[in-house]
Amino acid sequence: MRIELVKRPQQSRLFSALSPFIAFALTIAAGAILFAALGKNPATTLYYYFIDPLTELWSLHELAIKAAPLILIAVGLSVCFLSSNWNIGAEGQFIVGGIVGSMLPVLFPEMKFWFVLPLMLLMGMAGGALYAAIPAMLKVRFNTNEILTSLMLVYVAQLFLDWLVRGPWRNPAGMNFPGTVRFHEYAVLPEILPASGRAHWGFVFALVAALVVWFVLARTLKGFQVKVLGQSPRAGRFAGFSSGRMVMFAFLVSGALAGLAGISEVSGAVRHLNEKLSIGYGFTAIIVAFLGRLNPLGIVAAGLVLALTYLGGEAAQISVGLSDKVVRAFQGLILFFVLACDTLIHYRIRLVRPHAAAAGEASHV
Repeated sequence: MRIELVKRPQQSRLFSALSPFIAFALTIAAGAILFAALGKNPATTLYYYFIDPLTELWSLHELAIKAAPLILIAVGLSVCFLSSNWNIGAEGQFIVGGIVGSMLPVLFPEMKFWFVLPLMLLMGMAGGALYAAIPAMLKVRFNTNEILTSLMLVYVAQLFLDWLVRGPWRNPAGMNFPGTVRFHEYAVLPEILPASGRAHWGFVFALVAALVVWFVLARTLKGFQVKVLGQSPRAGRFAGFSSGRMVMFAFLVSGALAGLAGISEVSGAVRHLNEKLSIGYGFTAIIVAFLGRLNPLGIVAAGLVLALTYLGGEAAQISVGLSDKVVRAFQGLILFFVLACDTLIHYRIRLVRPHAAAAGEASHV
C-alpha cells in the first residue's frame, strides 16, 4: 500500500482563497490542544499570543520592527522559489549583509558624513548578494544542490560573525562582552515617527521592496521568465530563456534583500553588531513566503502575522511560562497547516495497493 498525490482536474477557487484562513484556524485549534497538554490555559495563552501585543502603541512599533526583516527576506525568497531555486541560506545572507554594512562605522568611526548611512545600506545589499552568488555559481557551474550549499553557508556566516565580535571587532570598552562599538548618529537608521516609537525605516524598505517585486513579477518580461522557468524549465528553454541566468538573477535579488534586512536590523534596531544579530529571521522568512503564497503583497500580511507570533511568543513566555521550544513549535505548526491545506486543495490522496500498481504498469507495456 502506498499513498499518491493526484492533481485535481478542477481546483476550487473558493477553497484556494480560504486556504490561509483554514490553515490559521487549524493552527489555533492544534495550538490550543498543545497548550492544554502542557497544563496551560489555551484561551489565556492565545490571548497573549495574538491580542495582547496589539493593545499598546509601543507594541505596534515593535511589530513593525519584527516584521521588516521577515518581509524583506521573504520577498526575495519568493523570486527564488517561484523560479524553482531553493535558497535556504537567507539567514547567512542576512548576517553577511549586516557584517559588510557595519564595516564603515566599525572600522572608520571618524567618518561622520550624511552619505555614510546610504553607503552602509548599499554595502549590506552587495554583501548579501555576493554571498548568495556562491551557491548560485556552484549550481550553474557544477550542478550542485543549492539547498545544501546555501544552508551550509549559514553556519559559516554565523561562526564568522561570532569570531568578529569576540575578536578583531570587539569593543575595547565593552567590559569583555562580544559586540562592536555603538554606531554614531550618521550610521543609525532613523525612526519613522521619532516621537511615538522605535519603528525605523526598515519597515518602509520592506513595503517598497514588496511593491517593486510584485510589479516586476506581474507586469514585466523578467517576471514572466521567472514563472515560466519555475513551472516548466523545458518550455522556458524552448522560449529562449536562460536557466543559468535565472539562477543568478533569483539568488542575487534574494541575497540583496536579505542583506538589506541585515544592515537595517543592525543600524535601525540594534545599533551595533553583536553575536545575536539574527533570531532565525532567515528561516522564519521561508514560512512567511509560503504563508503569503509567494505573492509579495500577501507576504506583507504574512510577515505581520509571523511577527505577531514573535511578540506573542515573548509575551507568553513571560506571562504564561511557555518555553522557547514551544513557541518555535507553534510557529512550525503554521507552516505545516499552510502547506497541508494548499496540497489537499490542489491534489487528492489516492491509496494504491501493490498488485494494482503492478497491473497498471503491465498494462502500459
